[in-house]
Amino acid sequence: MTQLSRRGFIALTAAAGAARGLPQFSATPTGRRVLTLVYDKSLGMMRAIDRLVP
Repeated sequence: MTQLSRRGFIALTAAAGAARGLPQFSATPTGRRVLTLVYDKSLGMMRAIDRLVP
């Protein structure tokens, strides 16, 4: 696995979220997506949690 810096990880997840979420914005007008970054001690790296908030 490649070694990503925190800034690189955030940029990568933002790009992936934008690519996945753009077609769905017109289909799901209700709610809002919230991306939360947390540090997972067991994995030893940052992890992204994507939630839909009404």
